[in-house]
Amino acid sequence: MITSELVFGEQAQRVVLHGLHWTASAIELFGVVVILAGVVGATVWSFGEMRRGRSANALRVYRANLGRGILLGLEFLIAADIIGMVAIVPSFDRLGTLALIIVIRTFLSFSLQVEIEGRWPWRRHGAASGDDSDRIDP
Repeated sequence: MITSELVFGEQAQRVVLHGLHWTASAIELFGVVVILAGVVGATVWSFGEMRRGRSANALRVYRANLGRGILLGLEFLIAADIIGMVAIVPSFDRLGTLALIIVIRTFLSFSLQVEIEGRWPWRRHGAASGDDSDRIDP
């Protein structure tokens, strides 16, 4: 079995692990920034719509835009978790923790996607034809 000790010297191994740790932290921070930017952007846009007198649709669009920002941020957070838990110090405990985190975040992503689109993901073909019979009303 080839291990990192055989490929890299001890000094090089520390540099690589340190770089991976900083990369995972930077991606995680970027994911949080994306979520915050999504919240601020959706809020500002929604207030603008209400000021222009289009408040009837503003809440639904606000929720959809907010959900899109959260979804994008979750993708970055999952990527950071993969780098941080598997690439840096792989172990079965960390892999199990990562699997649980991914299951939870996938469920959140799925729920947000249903909230944004208003229909089940496997029923998207009806949206192209204009058929709203599968629409989920909040």
